[in-house]
Amino acid sequence: MRVSSATAPQQVTPEPASGVRVRSATAADVPAIFENIGYWASQGKMLVRPIPSIFENLRDFFVAEVDTPSGPVFAGNGSLHVLWGDIAEIRGLAVAPDVSARGVGRALVAACEAEARRLGIPIVFAWTYSVGFFEKCGFTLIDKSRELHPRVWSECLRCPFFGGCNENGLVKRLEGVPMPIGLPEPPPAQVPPGIR
Repeated sequence: MRVSSATAPQQVTPEPASGVRVRSATAADVPAIFENIGYWASQGKMLVRPIPSIFENLRDFFVAEVDTPSGPVFAGNGSLHVLWGDIAEIRGLAVAPDVSARGVGRALVAACEAEARRLGIPIVFAWTYSVGFFEKCGFTLIDKSRELHPRVWSECLRCPFFGGCNENGLVKRLEGVPMPIGLPEPPPAQVPPGIR
């Protein structure tokens, strides 16, 4: 399914009993991921991700699909980007607007958390405008003025809104995942103006 940022997407309504499947993204999924993120970015809900960035980070991405009478339909995407040995960021989380409120977002977050567990990374983090959604997934809103992991801010250096970020930070400590021992110290981070 293709989502255009210029027009509203065609409505696709999965059967109520349809399940949500999440799988690792493939190169063939990149156009749908790009268009889905682009649609929400055009609504001011998230940042644009250029196609080269999606390809470069393709192994980070998951795709959700739902069943319809005509077969599986692309329902959303999300990625887990490792920042350091003890923290990873959930980013590029976008549910296709025509299949929202069906558990797709939660399924994508669960896939990202499962991958963090597999990698032995105990903390997941997200920058978002959708605070309530992440809180329902067990994340805790944090105050951006307090100390954050240096790698969180280092990623912000590439953001066009580096000097005036209005997203909210949320974190979740994954139960049962021990803090890795012997990690090197991350390099010092440049913190956006006005944060400290």
